[in-house]
Order: sequence, then structure tokens, then C-alpha cells
Amino acid sequence: MKGIDTNILVRFLIGDDKVQAEIVYKIFKKAESLKDELFVPLLVILELIWVLESVYEISRKEILDSIYDLLLMPILQFEHQSILQQFIQDAKVNSCDLSDLLIAHSAENKGCCSVLTFDKKASKHTLFELAK
Repeated sequence: MKGIDTNILVRFLIGDDKVQAEIVYKIFKKAESLKDELFVPLLVILELIWVLESVYEISRKEILDSIYDLLLMPILQFEHQSILQQFIQDAKVNSCDLSDLLIAHSAENKGCCSVLTFDKKASKHTLFELAK
């Protein structure tokens, strides 16, 4: 199994660099034909969110839909897939920053009762606690 970096998913989703997007398409097709999987670290998803929001100005809904669609791809094996599924469901019903939510769900999965933060907006979510 091989892991993939954020830029692979960006090229797949955005296709802004045609040459690289074609390479990604071939990599995915080869994995599919070999019934192989590509590993997607949780940090790649965190970075993907940041890139899609800040560089490409993709809407929150489109980002969540894209991550959901990626989760359905049999060639992609995600680190902590259940965290990503919980994150997507939570993100649909509140306005917390996506990156913050993913961090909180990751911490909750490891048994944390909350995530300490100075972010007042994030601290309104039950998974966060304002640091005092």
C-alpha cells in the first residue's frame, strides 16, 4: 500500500493542473484495476480542508460533500474513517470551523473530554473549552 499526499487529492478534486490531474487519474485507475488501496492520513484531510478553503475558496458544503465522496471510494483507505464520518455529520449542523471540528473529533476519539482553545467561536461547541 502507498500513502497519498494532500496535493494528490487536490489535483483529483480541482484538476487545476491538467498534467498532474491526469497522473492522479492513472494512479487511481491502476489501484482500482489491481484492487489496491491508497492510504489517506488524517492530517492530509486536515490540510485538504485548509487548502480548499483558503486557496480555492470552496464552500463549506462542497468541501464536506467532497470528503464524503472520497470516503466512498474503495481505493482509498482513510486513517480513522469513523472520525471523519462523525466530523462530517457534526459539521453539517453547526458553524464551527471545519479544521477545528476535525481536531475536536480526533481528540474525542482518543478519550479527551474537551479541547482547550482560545478560539471563542470554537469554544461554543461542546467538544471545546475556552482556556482561562
